[in-house]
Amino acid sequence: MRRLFLLGALLAALFFQSLSPGSLLAAETLTWEQCLTEAAQNHPDLRSASEAVRQAESQRAIDRSAMLPALSVSTGAGRSGNFSDESRGTSDGSMSMVASASQLLFDGGKTRNTVRSGSETIKAKQRAAEVISASTRYSLRSAFVQLLTAQQQVTLAAEIAQRRRQSLRLIGLLYQSGSENSGALNKARADVANAEFEVAQARRGLEMAQAVLCTQLGRRNFTPLGVTAPFTATEATRAMPDFDRLVRDHPSYLQLVSQKEASRFTLQASKSALTPKVSVSSSVGNSSFGSLPPDRVDWQVGVNVAVPIYQGGSGRATVAQARATLNKLNADEESAYFSLMRTLQQAWKAFRDAAGNVAVQKQYLDAAGERARIADAQYSAGLVTFNDWTIIEDNLVSAKKSYLSARSTLLISEASWVQAKGGTVETR
Repeated sequence: MRRLFLLGALLAALFFQSLSPGSLLAAETLTWEQCLTEAAQNHPDLRSASEAVRQAESQRAIDRSAMLPALSVSTGAGRSGNFSDESRGTSDGSMSMVASASQLLFDGGKTRNTVRSGSETIKAKQRAAEVISASTRYSLRSAFVQLLTAQQQVTLAAEIAQRRRQSLRLIGLLYQSGSENSGALNKARADVANAEFEVAQARRGLEMAQAVLCTQLGRRNFTPLGVTAPFTATEATRAMPDFDRLVRDHPSYLQLVSQKEASRFTLQASKSALTPKVSVSSSVGNSSFGSLPPDRVDWQVGVNVAVPIYQGGSGRATVAQARATLNKLNADEESAYFSLMRTLQQAWKAFRDAAGNVAVQKQYLDAAGERARIADAQYSAGLVTFNDWTIIEDNLVSAKKSYLSARSTLLISEASWVQAKGGTVETR
């Protein structure tokens, strides 16, 4: 009865005590959608990928310019003369104005195939940008989940510390009354010390998670951040996905397909380098020597034919090199298919395992909570020993940590699954 009275007195005293866990003050709180929008605008990897696409577009425009007329206008004027002892010297003036134009008529399709290769290269760069975007999304999501978990860990650590302090007060009262021994009291003190250490550890983890998220958002200044989101996965795990379709729609696979097509056009262009090149050129202008302004107009029209005869074997070597590149990309495409298939299968398994583990850990947590509630009543009535009671208390603490860890692992596994499918920053 005395033990029951002490427990009731302690609970009554703690009822009016503030139990709110401390947390680091966040300057702002972001949702997942806000993080995606900010990262899409500021992340340097995404900006770099966009510039790579622009480079490819500019290169295609340079290649295409060879198919268009080339126009130029030039003008010049000057005087020349000499000095001698017999005279004051003589000088002559000259002036010219010339407009010229040239147009490629035939080069065996080399320029046309080069432009087509450039178009496929642009597609490959765009797919490469999507691959980088998918990697960036995974890193951003991981940082977001890390901070979300850290916030939960701070709260959980504070709750555990509060429960440990309550247990210490109870054991202290029982020890003073002679109902418990010094070993139980020392165990309770050690539990409190460990819980307070975990509170400090969780706060340091929160600070680190805030800094990591800032870097993933593209922020140079690290400020306290908070995030808010449901601690549950949104991707479905019941229906079996079409792995073949996912592989063939994956940006990295499509990147190789575009690279292969670009290489195919490059091969055709290299073969065209062995054919004649025909172009037409014309010019019109006037020039004068000795009298200004010019007193006549000159014009010229001609057709130019260049036939490669012997180039030291460089043409054949270029064709062989282009063919080898194409064959390599064919093999790389097949290898990428198998690699992506393995990655998707592994990510899908890990995601489903994580989802199932959350349900199991929730059952363990519910069972541990019920056991702790019953053990508290039994211990207060003297029906269980301290050793049995503290084991049940430790199991409850462990179950709470395991459940939080399982939910965090589920969200990370979901992010890995989305990345394996090729989900980009634009994927909400």
